[in-house]
Amino acid sequence: MLSGLSKMNKTHHCNELRKSDAGQSISLIGWIDSVRDHGGILFLDLRDREGKTQVVFDPSNEELSALGHQLKPESVLGISGECRERSDDTINVDLPTGEVEVFANDAIVHNLSRTPPFPLDDSTDKVNEDLRLSYRYLDLRRPAGIEALKLRHKASQATRKFFDQNGFLEIETPMLFKSTPEGAREFLVPSRLNPGQFYALPQSPQQYKQMLMVAGVERYYQLARCFRDEDLRADRQPEFTQIDIEMSFIDREDMYALIEGLLVTVWKETLGEDIETPFLRMPFEEAMNRFGSDKPDMRFALEIEDFTEVFRESEFKVFASAAQGGGVVKAFNAKGLADVTQGEMKHLEETAKSLGAKGLAFIKAENGEWKSPILKFLSEGEQANLREKLEVEDSDIIFFAAGDWEASCNILGRIRLESALLLEKRVKLKRNPTDWKFLWVIDFPLMTYDEEQDRYVATHHPFTSPVPEDANLLESEPRKVRGQHYDIVLNGVELGGGSIRIHQPDLQKRVFEDILKIPPDLVQSRFGYMLESFQYGAPPHGGIALGLDRLVATLAQRDSIRDVIAFPKTQKGQDLMTQSPGSVTDKQLRDLHVRSVLPEPES
Repeated sequence: MLSGLSKMNKTHHCNELRKSDAGQSISLIGWIDSVRDHGGILFLDLRDREGKTQVVFDPSNEELSALGHQLKPESVLGISGECRERSDDTINVDLPTGEVEVFANDAIVHNLSRTPPFPLDDSTDKVNEDLRLSYRYLDLRRPAGIEALKLRHKASQATRKFFDQNGFLEIETPMLFKSTPEGAREFLVPSRLNPGQFYALPQSPQQYKQMLMVAGVERYYQLARCFRDEDLRADRQPEFTQIDIEMSFIDREDMYALIEGLLVTVWKETLGEDIETPFLRMPFEEAMNRFGSDKPDMRFALEIEDFTEVFRESEFKVFASAAQGGGVVKAFNAKGLADVTQGEMKHLEETAKSLGAKGLAFIKAENGEWKSPILKFLSEGEQANLREKLEVEDSDIIFFAAGDWEASCNILGRIRLESALLLEKRVKLKRNPTDWKFLWVIDFPLMTYDEEQDRYVATHHPFTSPVPEDANLLESEPRKVRGQHYDIVLNGVELGGGSIRIHQPDLQKRVFEDILKIPPDLVQSRFGYMLESFQYGAPPHGGIALGLDRLVATLAQRDSIRDVIAFPKTQKGQDLMTQSPGSVTDKQLRDLHVRSVLPEPES
C-alpha cells in the first residue's frame, strides 16, 4: 500500500472512462483481471461489475512498480492516477474503455487473492458444474454471471413497474402454509409450538391469492418464492420464483391482454426489442395433433399428420388394430434426416420406448426408393397417401406412432424435437433463439382420468372453472369438459399458466366431492375456509403465474435456470457452496418433537 490512497473511494466505475475523460484525475477500485509485464511496464486490467479499464504502472515509480510485481489476478485493488488517451496502434476496440488507460500514481491492495480453482472467463462454462457451484461466488464474478443477475434485476424491475402502472398491489403471502398434498410433493416444516403438527412451504400462493380477491384487493401480484420437493432438471429447482398474479372481475381476454402487455414491457426494458401482439392462440388438441406437445416450439415445421383413416383397413396389422381399436396412426416427415446413423436411430428408438412405444416405425426415402421393414405391408395407395400428404422427397425419413391418441402425440412430439437437434447438427435446420414465437395454448381438458387412482384428477388444479358451454357435462361426460385454463408458451418453453377460477361455493364443492372424489371430511380439512369465504361474496376472478427463472433464462439464452439464479441447487437438491442440507443435533430434533429414521445401509 502506498501512502496517498488510504480509503475505498472511486470517481468512476471500470466501464465508464472515455476519450472525453483524458487529463482527469481518476480513482478506481475493483478486481485485477490480468497482469502483463511489457519490458518492465506493468499493464493491469481492473474489473468491476460494469466492465474493465486498463491501468499502467510506470517503472519510474519504483515503489508502485515493486507493489505491482506482487499483484495476482482476482486481488482487490484501488488505484488513483491520470486518465490518458491511448495511441492509435494500442486502442483496444473490444473494450468500451479501450481508447484510454489510467497511469497510476498511487495504489492500495485491499485483499490479495489466492489462485482461483478455475479461470474466471468464458472458458469457465466448460468447467465441471459442481466445481463452479462449490465456488459460486467466483462463478458469479465472471462477466457472464454478473450479466445474468443484471438481466434478472431488469426483468423484475420492469415487472414491478408494469403492475404498478396497471393498478396492482404487491402483497406478500405466508411462507408457512398447510399441507395440501393434491399437487407436487411438499417440503414440510415441523412446528415446535404445536407438537406433531407441520407447516408446508407453499408450492404456490394459490389459495392465499384467491382469499385476497374475496378480501376485495381486486388486483394482486407478487414475485413469490415457491417450493416443490420434486426430482430436478435444467428447468426445475426445489425453490423458485414466480410472477404471481390474480385479478377480480375479468375474463380470459382480459388476462391475455394483460400478460401480452407485461411481456412487451419486459422484452423492451431488458433487450430493447419490440414483440408483436396479439399472440397466436391454439387449442390444446390442435397443439397436440400438430406438434405432439402442449408447449410447441413453432420455429420449425416438421408437423405431425393424422393417417388413422388411411390405415384403418391396412394389411399392416399394427396400424389397422390401432385405428380400429379407437386409437390413432400419426406420422411426420423429418425432412433431410434419411442419413441418420445407426447410433442416432437407436437413441430415437429408446426415446420412443421410454414414452411407452414398442418400437419406432420409419420409412427412409433414398436414391429414388423407399426403405423400411414395414414397407412390404403397405399398399401402393397407402404409400401414395404418405408421399402426397407429407411431401416426401429423397433424403427424407418418416416416423410413425400408433395407439392411444395422447401417447402417440407425445411420442412423435418428442421424436420431432430430437429430429430437430439432429438436423441442426447437420446444418439443415436452424432455430434462432431470438425468433420469438409466443403462443397461448387454451381449451385444455378440465379433468384427466387417472387409471391408477381410478378417478378423475384436475388437469391444472381443482380451482379452475369449466368453459361455460361445457359446464352441463361435468357429471355426465367429464372428459369432454374444457377448462378456462391458459398457458403462455415461447419457443417450446412454458413460461407460465393460469385460469379463470371457480368462485361459486356450490360448484367448487361439487368439483371436489363429486368429480374428483375427495372425501367430504378431507375437503373440509383442506379447503373448508375457502368454501366458507366464497359464501361471503366471492367475486369472479382469475390469475396466472409465470416462472421468473425460466423467463430470465429465455431472455439470457441459457439452457438451465441454474445460470440465472444467484445460488442454485444441484440436481440432488444440494447447495455445494454451503454444503446444505446438513445434519442437525439431537436436541434440535427433540425440541421439534421429531425423530430421524435413516435407511439401513446397503450390505
